[in-house]
Amino acid sequence: MSFKRMKTYWITGAIFGLVFTVLFTIRLDLLDKIFSGPKLPTLSSPGSLPERDTWMNIFQKDSKIGFSHTTFSKKENGYQLQEDVFMRINTMGLVQDINLKTNGLLNDDFTLSSFDFKISSGRFSFSAQGSVSGDILKLKTKSSGAKRSIDIKIKKTPYLVAGILDAVRSADFKPGDEFTFDVFDPATMGQERVAVNIVGKENIINMGRTKRATKILMNFKGTTQLAWIGENGEVLKEKGILGIRLEKTTREDALFGLALESSQDLTKVASIASNVTIENPIRLKVLKFKINGIQFDHVNLNGQRQTLIDNILTVNMESLSDLPLVLNINDLETIEKIFLQPSPFIQSDHEKIQNQAKKITGTENGPLHKAKMLVSWIHKNVKKRPVLSLPDALSTLENRVGDCNEHAVLLAALARASGIPARVETGLVYLNGRFYYHAWNLLFLGKWITADSLFGQIPADVTHIRFTTGSRQQLDLMSIIGKIRLKVIRE
Repeated sequence: MSFKRMKTYWITGAIFGLVFTVLFTIRLDLLDKIFSGPKLPTLSSPGSLPERDTWMNIFQKDSKIGFSHTTFSKKENGYQLQEDVFMRINTMGLVQDINLKTNGLLNDDFTLSSFDFKISSGRFSFSAQGSVSGDILKLKTKSSGAKRSIDIKIKKTPYLVAGILDAVRSADFKPGDEFTFDVFDPATMGQERVAVNIVGKENIINMGRTKRATKILMNFKGTTQLAWIGENGEVLKEKGILGIRLEKTTREDALFGLALESSQDLTKVASIASNVTIENPIRLKVLKFKINGIQFDHVNLNGQRQTLIDNILTVNMESLSDLPLVLNINDLETIEKIFLQPSPFIQSDHEKIQNQAKKITGTENGPLHKAKMLVSWIHKNVKKRPVLSLPDALSTLENRVGDCNEHAVLLAALARASGIPARVETGLVYLNGRFYYHAWNLLFLGKWITADSLFGQIPADVTHIRFTTGSRQQLDLMSIIGKIRLKVIRE
């Protein structure tokens, strides 16, 4: 395989994160929801909602890439919601299977009592169990055998994602009604807002028949998702970005006809063609772009090495000449100290991460030298291959394989374990005539400096265009995918 072809395999992680976020943050049960806003649905009396057993095909454009099976049943003190999703995803020519299983117990009013979630793909797996007690969500996660318990304070009563549509189908709603949901995301330990609008009635074709359905529009982070609920209360169809949609079908049809080669390459579908060929990006000191098609208040384009004036973005290569020889943690600001702390996916306090960081950096004290050693080690020792899972540092260290997401979370964990504040950034990067969605790091070495361990760069080259930074990067990217227009400005 040529070097260019191998490099192209690297740019895969961020786009799967987007697909995962779009399809699964809104649709599936990994996340928990919190109703709030101008209007709440008037629910039917407890126990009146009919049970359902729903199979759906999952398509990307015209190709079937998976299926889902959902059961909703009445229990003594509420409901049980179970969902099993299987998808075959093509990223950069590599086809991989991913399976998600969720079991949720709901109260009579559809609020969450407890849930059990697992995602698995190849050797990677992640599981989370949660239960609600008053205003506390008790969360337990497991990855690569490592367990973590977290108590999260929640503002309002949580709902499971798939439970949202069941709550809506039980509600006394009419066209024009609007609801607002606050999303709790365990990946970021934060809440985001989802707006739901009842559009109205329309006819759709499902399983070869014309059916009357209520169209529902969900808006999340500037991205729109649609759902159609039939007159019998069943979800007939859902549609998101990148041409991904779900359609109700029979069990036999759902389990049949999944192509071995799967769909279009999602990474290529979401990428943006460049108007110029950029030779040796690492040699450039500055690069300018004209950006259109997106709302700038949804992203973080201005700051650090990037300057946005009107719609012209200038990216400057950082200088490493004025960095301190020693980084004293006690002198750090509060914001910098925050990015020394572990998180569920950046397990910088785990013994294996701590030991590996010490093994790599040894007795080195200089922040820049330590950072270069960490970047170099990950670049050389983590096999560059697309991975369909929730990226976490411990699994990446154990398996020594991953795409840009895995490289970024591992560098963040090793850096934090070495006393270097670290964040994850996401955006676009140039490669072979196109700009691909990508993830890399921001390290505090006396000042914030970009680093890309997948490319082995510190600082990262100026074709890295940051749109988001921090722990919520994949959610924030949703507002630009498929909308952004990008032009390199020649000077």
